Amino acid sequence: MTNLPLRAARWSAHHPWRAVLIWVLFVAACLGGGIAAGTNSATAKDFGVGEAGRAEAVAIDAGMQRRPVEQVMIRARSGTLDTAAAQAAAQDVTRRMRELPEVASVAPPVRSPDGRTLMVEVTMKGEELAGRKNVPPLLERTAQVQKAHPGLVVEETGSPSISKGVNDQRGEDLALAEMITLPVTLLTLLLVFGSVVMAGVPVLLALSSIMAAVGLSMVVSHLMPDTGVGTNLILLIGMAVGVDYTLFYLKREQEERARSGGRPAPEALVDAAAATAGRAIVVSGLAVIVSTATLYLATDVIFSSLATGTILVVAVAVASSLTALPALLVKLGHRANRRAARKGVEPKSRKADENGRVWNALLWPARKHPAITLVASVLALLALAAPVLNMKLVEVNRDLFSRDIPAMQSYDRLNAAFPERRAEHRVVVRAEAGRAGEVAAALGELGRRTQNDPMYARNTTPVLKVSPDKRVSVLIVAVPFSISSDQAAASLDRLRSVHIPATIGRTDGAETGVTGDVARSVDYVDHQNAKLPLVVGALLLLTLVMTAIAFRSVVIGLIGMALNVLSAVAALGLLVTVFQGTWAEGALGFESLGAIATRVPLFLFVILFGLSMDYQVFVLSRISEAVRAGVPHREAVLMGIGRSARVVTSAAVVMVTVFASYVFLHLMEMKQMGFSLAVAVLLDAVVIRLMVLPSALLLLGRRSWWPSRPVGEWGSCPPKHTTPSLSGAER
Repeated sequence: MTNLPLRAARWSAHHPWRAVLIWVLFVAACLGGGIAAGTNSATAKDFGVGEAGRAEAVAIDAGMQRRPVEQVMIRARSGTLDTAAAQAAAQDVTRRMRELPEVASVAPPVRSPDGRTLMVEVTMKGEELAGRKNVPPLLERTAQVQKAHPGLVVEETGSPSISKGVNDQRGEDLALAEMITLPVTLLTLLLVFGSVVMAGVPVLLALSSIMAAVGLSMVVSHLMPDTGVGTNLILLIGMAVGVDYTLFYLKREQEERARSGGRPAPEALVDAAAATAGRAIVVSGLAVIVSTATLYLATDVIFSSLATGTILVVAVAVASSLTALPALLVKLGHRANRRAARKGVEPKSRKADENGRVWNALLWPARKHPAITLVASVLALLALAAPVLNMKLVEVNRDLFSRDIPAMQSYDRLNAAFPERRAEHRVVVRAEAGRAGEVAAALGELGRRTQNDPMYARNTTPVLKVSPDKRVSVLIVAVPFSISSDQAAASLDRLRSVHIPATIGRTDGAETGVTGDVARSVDYVDHQNAKLPLVVGALLLLTLVMTAIAFRSVVIGLIGMALNVLSAVAALGLLVTVFQGTWAEGALGFESLGAIATRVPLFLFVILFGLSMDYQVFVLSRISEAVRAGVPHREAVLMGIGRSARVVTSAAVVMVTVFASYVFLHLMEMKQMGFSLAVAVLLDAVVIRLMVLPSALLLLGRRSWWPSRPVGEWGSCPPKHTTPSLSGAER
């Protein structure tokens, strides 16, 4: 692994056109292969966890799964509803819907308790999650009915149309994020390099890496089903790490050019950069991949999809930095040399030892007062993290989607007109066919008990469905509370702990479980909380091991693990402060859920641990190089951090810009993820890398590298790893 970056870069540098061609063909093959293979989307069965997941699987196996259902509402534009006109519109809806091949059945019209709304329920064919793709013809027919009955309001809602609205909104949001991210990223890189061409290289490679990863994810979805969120993360992480890896490499190449003097051969510059920055990129990429892989331990299809997308795009970004990038640098280097030769001037280069006044100022507290700086910085981060103690988690469901979606506005009116149909519990029972009568009697008693309980809908009779083989029965119990409410969760707990044990629970040989929207949300949060210690424990252990191996120091590994925890919990505390309250709603354009989306904390920990390794490996590599070259520990720490501060900060600006652009999205999970990652990277790049890390290393001194012995400082043997120098011929 130590020689791989140098070998790959050296081959690419000496065969630049071949390397570029291979990269272009690789990207085209990945994208083409993905398009040819298509995406294998996850089904309802893949999403199930806990008791709700097991019950849903039983129902699906018996052909009793939930179907995609749409509700078409008919109401007066003002005043009292004209019954005859409403009935005529309902008949029109029924006729038009039954003509569609996507429709399985149309129920008779139902009048709301207040008499102001007439509802026609349409059940679609196929599984529940397929409704989003098949709902457009239904929406078109509803629009036709509205046009034919202009005196009424005819509107449609339901899980399929809401899901389609969310998907359309996600597409618009991603386009907005790209419009924000690309210009700011280019401007940042232009300020760093002072060249349009050099600024365009990182963006070009990042975009090509994203395209390749998207294609690969489509192929991999046939092994691990896609949940629809992987592409979002590929775009989010791909732009961030793709630009960062390229930035690290480019800056090191510039330093080698400045250090060599004269007019060095571009191939030699690439070799020198590959031996240092190239190795750091490989270590960083492996760290992100291994850290992200811990998400698979959550045994959840959504986290698995997130992990797969991240791993693919990081692996591809590392590959581009070791192949296409060296080739492009060589071609651009020769171009710059030819242009300089024609003008009779030396190629431009920056000073190798350019720390800058800003970075020296930021490092001053750690340099002069490391103990005070360390204590103050840690206490400040802990203060930011304190709100985590009051964090509440909520599963984001259709009750919590943006109201900018028309189907959600209709959904709110549906709940207002039919308050007892907000949610439902589905009691699934599997037993021998010979016990069907006994099961039906027990479920009938369960239905009567719920109708007499104020925690369930009293005016809606529970519906009993039985599979053709009479082995599986499903009792549907309506709940008059929103899915995410405490009352809905309490009704689920009462059903499971009181009513079921007193009825169907007494039937011998009957396997019983409760599913439905409420059960899915509650069980998902419980499942994630149960998996959290395992994932975080594995993450901490792997971070310690990877850092210790990379730098041959247990102390460095412990420091890295502690710093990652600090930045993660501080970012999470800020997330709770901003999004769990209401004071920032206007500034950030959201309506507070009073809680944090359940997947965000675990996602933040895992992804941030991986991304933090970018900066950690890059900074510590510079320090380690100096130590092994014989520089005293204190000077090596200040030199390594000072020289890497500019590029780390530039990379952080790019990452923060990419992540912060997601704060402007409508989807609450993506908004919270973007905010937390942006804050975490900012804290990591400024507070952790410029204050906490140097203070800790300065206080520990030579003990930082225990149990290894930096030979340059303590031994007389030549160091094993040195930065390649450029010979006179190479120059």
